[in-house]
Amino acid sequence: MLGTIVALSGPSRAGKSTIAARIQDTLDGIWMHIGMDLHIQATPPRYKPGVGLRPVRLEDVRDVDGRVSYADLVDAVPAFYASLYASAAAHARNGLNVVMDVYHHDNYSRPLDTLGIAKRELAGLRTLFVGVNAPLDAIWDRRAQTWGQHRESVEEDVRRAVEMHDAAARALTYDIELDTAKLSPDECVGRIARRLADGPGTIL
Repeated sequence: MLGTIVALSGPSRAGKSTIAARIQDTLDGIWMHIGMDLHIQATPPRYKPGVGLRPVRLEDVRDVDGRVSYADLVDAVPAFYASLYASAAAHARNGLNVVMDVYHHDNYSRPLDTLGIAKRELAGLRTLFVGVNAPLDAIWDRRAQTWGQHRESVEEDVRRAVEMHDAAARALTYDIELDTAKLSPDECVGRIARRLADGPGTIL
């Protein structure tokens, strides 16, 4: 029997990791957590942040010492995403459920359609794409609590990146969307569980 994949997609500090942990704790079956953080850790330093390459305006593109050029990073992103989702697919095809903690956008130097790459890799599997987000004020409050980043005092490139992350996440369409400023982690998991019980989710 094939496993189910729940892909939680949203910007940093939206609450994806917390929801993923609660899914593992509360839903029936074995739920493997496969996310971007571990994939980024496994990426060679010169190619980091790999799948975590943030939205950027072309005029702001800068190469970073010790890393390959931005153009080379963009060239590698499709393979990074394909491999991340292929790993989830392999788990599901062996009967394990998977909860993914990921982020999608298409604000690279050229369109990459990373969500399309994900869907191709998960072909034939029961997958639920879940948009996880919160209002920008809530995101900034969480960034302040976690990293001491305050909207009024961070550098302009950080503030712009957070705003672009938010806009890029909201530009995509998901099977269901969760506002973590209004819903607790357990309420989010409850909605996911009900959606899974109501139907097959997306059969890709």
